[in-house]
Amino acid sequence: MSTAEAPRTVTASPVLELQLDCRSEAVGPARHLVGTYMARLDPPLKRDTREAVILVVSELVTNAVRHAGGKSCTLRLLADAASIVVSVGDASPVPPRPRTPDVTGEGGGFGWSMVCRIATTVEVSTGPHGKTVTATVPRQERRTGPGQDAAAAPRPRPASTAVRRGGHSG
Repeated sequence: MSTAEAPRTVTASPVLELQLDCRSEAVGPARHLVGTYMARLDPPLKRDTREAVILVVSELVTNAVRHAGGKSCTLRLLADAASIVVSVGDASPVPPRPRTPDVTGEGGGFGWSMVCRIATTVEVSTGPHGKTVTATVPRQERRTGPGQDAAAAPRPRPASTAVRRGGHSG
């Protein structure tokens, strides 16, 4: 699929799968297609959840474009009652790593730590044909208990990152 083309079919399916050109021009259309996909989910997502998923997609696709060196990458979203699971596959077997952010705005370094803070789990599966990074974004905010307001509710911890070898099929 060319990054400039609209998808042939987008349904209310709980799964969205895209093959993207591994170029910087792919990031904007990926965000747009994910937004369209999420708008069709039932029950609808809260605004904060939609924005979190779009940010995770943007960061993971950007990382694949900048660091993987392949011709294409895959984007897969799976929606269930509890979460939206975002997976991005690319040709590099090298797992992402935290970097010192470049505060001048030229060199990045913010994305991976943001993904790990937003997602409840982050997993990297590597294999002979590359890797897949999977981040799970909760569908709704944590519910508060009786007598607790949202501000007093415990905040989710940053995601733990698991790296599995041999699980990526290409």
